[in-house]
Amino acid sequence: MRSMAAMALLGFATVVLSGCGGSDSAPSTPVGSEGPPPKAVCGPGSNPETGMQGRVSSEDHTSGRAAEGYTCNTELVGSYTTPNAIGTVGGFKVERYVDAQGNECAYYDSTLLFPTNLLDVEAGVNVMDMSDPANPELVTRLLTPAMLTPHESLVVSQEGGVLAAVMGNPGFYPGIVDVYDISEDCRSPQLRSSALVGNLGHESGLAPDGRTFYSANPGTPTLVALDITNPLLPTRLWSGPYYSHGLSVSQDGNRAYIASGNGLGMLILDVSEIQARVEDPQVYEVANITWPNMTIPQNAIPFTRDGKSYVLEIDEYSANQADGGVAAHGDVVGAGRIIDISDETAPVIVSDLRLEVHEPENRAEIAGDPGAFLPIQGYAGHYCNVPTRVNPDIAACSMIVSGLRVFDIRDPANPREIAYFNAPVQPRLTPVFEASNWAMSSPAFVPERKEIWYTDGYSGFYVVRVTNDVW
Repeated sequence: MRSMAAMALLGFATVVLSGCGGSDSAPSTPVGSEGPPPKAVCGPGSNPETGMQGRVSSEDHTSGRAAEGYTCNTELVGSYTTPNAIGTVGGFKVERYVDAQGNECAYYDSTLLFPTNLLDVEAGVNVMDMSDPANPELVTRLLTPAMLTPHESLVVSQEGGVLAAVMGNPGFYPGIVDVYDISEDCRSPQLRSSALVGNLGHESGLAPDGRTFYSANPGTPTLVALDITNPLLPTRLWSGPYYSHGLSVSQDGNRAYIASGNGLGMLILDVSEIQARVEDPQVYEVANITWPNMTIPQNAIPFTRDGKSYVLEIDEYSANQADGGVAAHGDVVGAGRIIDISDETAPVIVSDLRLEVHEPENRAEIAGDPGAFLPIQGYAGHYCNVPTRVNPDIAACSMIVSGLRVFDIRDPANPREIAYFNAPVQPRLTPVFEASNWAMSSPAFVPERKEIWYTDGYSGFYVVRVTNDVW
């Protein structure tokens, strides 16, 4: 059974993906490893998957194995969950911030598809006191317009002490942008402005220094750059005709790496004039790259490894090979990839981050698994992140029904899966979607404790520790 909201979302995704193939850029195939990285070797204390990499089979649901969850070189430290929830309790972003006083906080949206979360006890952005990671404490909820329905736009600047979002949904909402100051006490964010200064909200980007917020939408060419240097008075610096899903900004603020709609794949923009606050700034296209199994590019994050520059990109959804259209359980899954941008004018894919359940030859076998035909995702990728942009050892990806997956990327051309955590599958009080995992969020990291924080849409917020010295 599919809700009208889910069908509307699938229809929107079909519109976005229908532009794929329209790019002038030649598709790139990996020059390093192809297909799924090797399976993780699970050490002591693990409760691993029973078969195919990333699979939670119908048999595992029937036997009760799925209800135990799956761990490989991970352990649960703490959680904030709502068993048997009616609506959604975890969303698309998890952010970590440590304030000037040493308080440690997590922020995550509870809105996969607004207003379905209003059926539950939760709404808006949850502010968590993480002084005891084993017992995350909900301090408050942010319910201003953009925080009530940020969709995929929640972002934090570690340097600037800023929390921001644009009001959005799977299609678009009016671009109300909320800006909070979290620098003094992250447990009590202070609203500085809530203003209609964006365009059509869905996703976003934020310069590392916290001065420039980008309001983005993959379905419309409405990318906007806002100056939030004075958070009390956000002002528009520039707007351009770019289809943009998630985007990341280089450390110096001069480049934007866009997971683009309209078939452009990953797009590199020179935004140095925006960063320099040039009057009437101009933005220049540096390069773009596509790939043969591209679905909907979701996010693109720059990083360096041993002095070389890369981008970690991940796609969402699956598609049909025959027509390229979005499918609830298509045979084409974009998943993730690492792109070498040593020559930023000629990006090259060097490896893939994906699982066996994403491979075309396995799609028929897993089609009957609970959640596989979920109109919004199923066995597919959604978000990846790295703990640092300089020499990251790992990347962690939320891969929907397959849970949280962790890869060693010290050799970007040959990544290896080293760990995973797939939360115990809980019964659902609503028959709209089958009980399964729904790991959708961009994860956050605590490297000094080897922790990864992420949310599952069906159950809530998790603090997971990577074990057995694999990180």
